Amino acid sequence: MRIGELAARTGTTTRTLRYYESRGLLPARRAVNGYRTYDEDDLRLLQQIRTLQDFGFGLEETRPFVDCLRAGHPEGDACPGSLAVYRTKLAELDTLIGRLQSVREQVGAQLLRAEAQLPTGPDPQCEFGG
Repeated sequence: MRIGELAARTGTTTRTLRYYESRGLLPARRAVNGYRTYDEDDLRLLQQIRTLQDFGFGLEETRPFVDCLRAGHPEGDACPGSLAVYRTKLAELDTLIGRLQSVREQVGAQLLRAEAQLPTGPDPQCEFGG
């Protein structure tokens, strides 16, 4: 298939595919007429890259998965490099979750403090200058 068809089938742009090619993630094959040509394996590579990027992986983090697919593994995550990237990403997510939990607790404490300072009786009217 040509670059436009591959882009359409993967929901990306030809510019993005050329960029992936320049980064060595997508093979640079050309037909005799000079057009870029791709096959179903390239489609699988791009689907793997897109899925990982949807999960928050950076482009370079997808490289071990691409290499794993190219090595003939039916899934791009069955190689040591891919597993290492998964482990690193999980550690990053755990750290982020911890930070978010801490922020949530701080915001909850601020809410409780603010609610405790509310006067009793009818709701006060807040007026904004204009």
